[in-house]
Amino acid sequence: MSGAFVLDCSVTMAWFFAGEATPETGGILDRLNQGGRAVAAQHWFLEVGNTLLMGGRRKRCTPADAAHFLGILSALAIDTDPQTAANSTATTLALARAHELTLHDAAYLELAMRASLPLATLHKELRSAAKQVGIMVLPEKI
Repeated sequence: MSGAFVLDCSVTMAWFFAGEATPETGGILDRLNQGGRAVAAQHWFLEVGNTLLMGGRRKRCTPADAAHFLGILSALAIDTDPQTAANSTATTLALARAHELTLHDAAYLELAMRASLPLATLHKELRSAAKQVGIMVLPEKI
């Protein structure tokens, strides 16, 4: 299972928090480990970092756990999209309004549409919006 896809924070963090991992999210990670490539919106790093920060504050992880996970992520074929900000004031904002998404989530949808790539997300609203505009979602079922 290879090929490129858009990766959002919800799937990424399911890899980190054991209670959130599923065989389906593991399959997406396997896809990366088997020659696949992911692209994420520019703010993905901030979302991941903030989730790790909040996880630490809630005693769900240690700074060492977070650093280890960030090291793992840096070894994966994940690129960030340099056009996220340029599209945020028009296209992404319109998608957020049309599909009742946050601007953060709409940025992943905009990227998947622009790149014609499947979208890996666990967010139900984002999955629904992607399907409405003809974007394949990963995992197929949650």
